[in-house]
Formats: sequence, C-alpha cells, structure tokens
Amino acid sequence: MTNAATILVRELEAQGATLAFGVPGESYLAVLDAMHGSDRLRFINCRQEGGAAMAADAHGKLTGRPGICFVTRGPGATNASAGVHIAFQDSTPMILFIGQVARDQIDREAFQEIDYRRMFGQMAKWVTQIDDPDRIPEYIGRAYRTALSGRPGPVVLALPEDMLTSEVTAVPEPLPRIEPTRSYPTPDQAAAFQDMLAKAERPLVVVGGGGWTAEACDNLQRFAEANHLPIGGAFRAQDRISNEHPLYVGHVGIGIAPYLTEAVKSSDLLIVLGARLGEMTTGGYTLFSVPRPQVPMIHIHPGAEELGRVYQPDLAIQADMVSACRFLAEDLPPRKDPPWRDFADQARQGYEAFTKPIDANEPLGLGTIVSGLRERLPDNTVITNGAGNYSIWVHRFFRYRQFGNQLAPTSGSMGYGMPAAVAAALDDPERPVVAFAGDGCFMMTCQEFGTAQQYGLKPIVIVVNNGTYGTIRMHQEREYPSKVVATDLVSPDFAAFALAFDGHGEVVTTGAEFPDALERALASGKASIIEVRTSMDQLTPTTTISDLRGKA
Repeated sequence: MTNAATILVRELEAQGATLAFGVPGESYLAVLDAMHGSDRLRFINCRQEGGAAMAADAHGKLTGRPGICFVTRGPGATNASAGVHIAFQDSTPMILFIGQVARDQIDREAFQEIDYRRMFGQMAKWVTQIDDPDRIPEYIGRAYRTALSGRPGPVVLALPEDMLTSEVTAVPEPLPRIEPTRSYPTPDQAAAFQDMLAKAERPLVVVGGGGWTAEACDNLQRFAEANHLPIGGAFRAQDRISNEHPLYVGHVGIGIAPYLTEAVKSSDLLIVLGARLGEMTTGGYTLFSVPRPQVPMIHIHPGAEELGRVYQPDLAIQADMVSACRFLAEDLPPRKDPPWRDFADQARQGYEAFTKPIDANEPLGLGTIVSGLRERLPDNTVITNGAGNYSIWVHRFFRYRQFGNQLAPTSGSMGYGMPAAVAAALDDPERPVVAFAGDGCFMMTCQEFGTAQQYGLKPIVIVVNNGTYGTIRMHQEREYPSKVVATDLVSPDFAAFALAFDGHGEVVTTGAEFPDALERALASGKASIIEVRTSMDQLTPTTTISDLRGKA
C-alpha cells in the first residue's frame, strides 16, 4: 500500500512539476518525506511563506505551468495569501497546498485551524479540501485544469494532516499531463475583426494579461509586422514584444507618457489583447469612458467573465493568447500600405524620446543607471521588481527584449522582486537575473536573499535606498503638504547584509561608480546586493519633493 502524500507527489511529477516552494511545516511532513524520495520534484526551502508564494507565482509566469507552493496551516497560510493575491490579479497559474488540522478536529478551532474556503474565497479560482485520499488524482486534475484554463489563476487545496498519512489501497496510474483548454475566434468574429481593421485609420494594439508563451509573442510580432500596427504593453506587461522593435510604442501603465495618452485618445480602433483594462492600465478608469469607450474597441481575452466587465467592446472575442495570436498571424490577410503608418511611426518616435535618460542635478542618476543596464546585459536577462516609485525608472528606461524578461506584480505588491529573482535563477541558473527593490520594498522579503545563497544562485539585487516609502511620500506631500507621517525609514547597510550571508555587497553613491560595481557583482559568482543611495527629494524622473512643496 502507498500513503496519500506519495500519491500527491506522483501526480505533481506527472504534471511536470519540478520545483515546489515553501516553508517546512509539521502539518505536511508526510509530503516532504515523499518528496525526499523523488528524483523529479525538488522542494525549495524559502524563509517566509509570503516569499515562497511570490516565488511560485514567478515560476508560473516564466513557465506557463502552475507554480507549486506548500505552506503549513494558520500563520503559514495567512503569510502565503500575499502571493495568492498576486497570482489572482496577475492571472498566473498557481497551486497553493496548505497543511490542515486532522479531519477529526475540523470545526473545533483546533491549533491554527482556518476554514480556507472562506479565507481564500475571493482570492482564488477554486478553494477546497481533500478529505478522501482516494480522490487525490481527481482533485489534482481539476486544480491544474482550473489554474490553466480560461483566465489563468491560483487554486488553493487544503490537506488534512491525517489524510496525508492514510494508506491508499488501489494505487492509480498518474493522470496524463493536463494542458490549457484552448478557445479560438469564430469565423463570424474573424470577419468582424477584419472589417473593423479595414475601416480604421489609427489603430493601436494594447497587450497584457496571463497565458502568454514565446510562440504567442512571435505570432503577435508577425501580425504587427504584416500590418505595421503599433503595440503598447499594458501595466507591467512590457515584454510581449521586444522594446527595440520599431512597432513597440510604450507602456500603457501608471503615469502613462503624454505622447501615448494622445495616441490612445486619437486612435480610432483599440485592439486589446489579453489585458483586463484594470485600474492601472486605464489611469483609474479615466483613459476610456465607462461603460462605453470613446474609442471603438476589440477586446480579446481568455476569460468570458472579463469581457464587458467594465468596458463594453464593439467586438468581444473569448480566446486564449496562443490561439488568438495564431489567428491574428495566420488567418487574417495582411493590410498592404495601411493608412496608419505615420501614426505608428510617430508613436514610436515618442517612445524613443521618452526613454532617453532624464536625471536630476544630483550625483546619482537612476535613468542613466537603468539605461546602462539595458546596454550591458544580454537579451535574455530577467528583470524583477516589486512596488514603489523606484520601479518607474525601470519601466521607463529599461528595454525588455524577450518574453519572460519582466517579472513584476500588476497587483502592486511590495517585496516581489527578491522572491521572483530566486524563482528566475532556479529556472535557468545561467541566465542573468537582476532584481530592483526600494529600501522599504526589499525589507519585506529580504530574507529570501538567504534562499538564493543556500541554493547557490547569483541574482543581483539593486536596492534603491532613499530612506522613505517613496510612493506614499509622494502622495503625502501632494495631498497633505508638510504633514509627513510614518514614511521615513531606517534601514541596515544593505551591502553588509549581503556580506553577512557570504554574498557580494557594494554601496554606490554616484552614477559613475555603478558600472564598475555591476561588473564586480557579475564576476563574483554570488548573490549580490548593490545598494544605490539616492536622494529622498527625487520621487520620480520628473517630480521632486521640493517641487511639490513649492506648489503647496
């Protein structure tokens, strides 16, 4: 006979899972024991469950397969909820397994007991508990199917401790590998799409969301080139087409550039591909009128529930990104000599001008540092970041060249950059990984630097240290001038923090020092931190505290 935990691990192996992120807990020790005997599934011991769940989300983004995370009950599950929320808002496939109290203790408020259906109900695509060990294959199959199909997202499965040690008498063959359910545009929709594009003079494509693959991105580029269509990336979805491509026109995200706002508003056809058109991509739902956009709109999205949720498009097509981009590249006849060439070229010119480094009159210029990184690092470099004003420089001045270059939470969760860097480095140890974090952002998951060191990984973490929660400070100075509360920070010497883990650490105070510091970090062969000490005054590339106070 075989215990339930062994069946669970076998099913995950059959689905191609290779990494499981988590923090060991006594409520699922049987699973860890089963993994010990596995030669295909490796448990990555993170330092905190929030970091583990964020790493699992990043793994799901990179691979297109559900990131796997195991945490213990109660505090472990509540810590992990940050990563589940990211996966839900980012449309990332993920499965969170939670060790649960024994079945005979349910509903007694036993030690660390929580009803996870209630806790995660709005935060996941499906939440349930496996009480019968014989049904493990059924639940795993449904979990993968749910996480991958339609709009991808997280699934939460609770595992009672005694169930995991139960014996299974009839050991089944593992399920075959589950692939996403595909949905393709209908002939009527294809005809309507072609008709709307034929009538347009200034079309603009906005891409984003989950479910993308390298194949889908290649087909997107083919479609754009065949029709000379300008492509913009939705919030933190800038890697769907190379930013060096002459048809990439910028980031339709927070603080959208004036040239791109003008392009959106002057467009006579908006083709939204995969993006949800949420708050960040629409400037707080102000870029387009609700519920009827002022711009004719085609919205293609894998989730039927998302089409028409806020904006009522002229043409709604439910299709996953692989199928949709294949349809665009292969089924639509190219438009020869389209009338929008000047419109597309002008938008590209705006992008190139907008991404030229702008630095304040201070010794350290983040614009120059980020631009230097894009010139020095190879095309396959993964850039990760969490949330904070420092990320504005990254999104504006770095140029993502391949799908999978960008790991950043559309949910705006702080602390994401370090765990995501761990996941990216594990996915391909030879690929350069650079994490950006603010001082406040890094301190939320800095312990995962130890995870990187434990597994011999060598990401470079650039900690932008300005001594404040920059985003909140900006709003505080703007809305409540001269009333600064709870935004100033005291942080450690981050270079010394790296050295304490036997990593590589440096402090940079001028832009001239950064290139050499980067070279030493790359050559160190260790996880590295470059602490970039910058002025609190410079809140964004174009906004300072001094300016805000002068306007008050």
